[in-house]
Amino acid sequence: MLKQRIITALWLLPLALLGFFGLQGHAFTAFVGLVMALGGWEWARLAGVGTQPARIVFALVVLGLFVALVLVVPTLPVVLLALAWWLLATLMVFAYPRSAAWWGGVPGKLLIGLLILLPAGVALVWLKGQQQANMLILTVMLMVWTADIGAYFSGRAFGKRKLAPAVSPGKSWAGLYGGLLASVLVATGCALVLGLSSAQLLLFVPAAAVIVLFSVVGDLTESMFKRSAGIKDSSNLLPGHGGVLDRIDSLTAALPLFALLFLLTGWL
Repeated sequence: MLKQRIITALWLLPLALLGFFGLQGHAFTAFVGLVMALGGWEWARLAGVGTQPARIVFALVVLGLFVALVLVVPTLPVVLLALAWWLLATLMVFAYPRSAAWWGGVPGKLLIGLLILLPAGVALVWLKGQQQANMLILTVMLMVWTADIGAYFSGRAFGKRKLAPAVSPGKSWAGLYGGLLASVLVATGCALVLGLSSAQLLLFVPAAAVIVLFSVVGDLTESMFKRSAGIKDSSNLLPGHGGVLDRIDSLTAALPLFALLFLLTGWL
């Protein structure tokens, strides 16, 4: 398993770096659209869509809606909708398994997939169109990755009280606190590189903490649906690493809220 993880990482990391930071304009939008479509294909499986053709159809629906949103719909209402969704998702995670009754069967779960994937893709394209685009994208990614790494080590050292045992038994409150602290420190450093003023930092730091907390909800939300479906990974597209959703679950929540912060403040 370790060998397979290393082999996959050797080709996946350069490809991801090229896609997120090397591509521009329509090429970048096409790259994000591909990620959205693959995520949609995986989500259809989590939603209980049983046949491969039907999963492909849903992936194409995700791609078509993504392109339409990018071309036609302003970003602000899309990311505001994402905020409303992630607030509801927080309730669902901590009410699980009772909250499974809220999902609305396969159609409802497919709609939830759209709410998870599409705002993240739209937010990513919007960020790419701003000044210091790559630094903005790197900032939100570092916030999420640092939170994950910090949670792992602090959870192993101090984690006794479980965060959401019905959804993800491995996560603890100590892990959440440790990851949050590490991520806020990294976010502060990134904000200084972005050139935010002292006054802006006073808002950015607590906002970054909130975004990281929602990124944890993004991770837990995918875990919730995987647990309900009785599967470990969203797919085996990335051998040793699971699927695309397994790699972007936290970012699906963090990206639209990060974009919303800058849209509301006008700092860019």
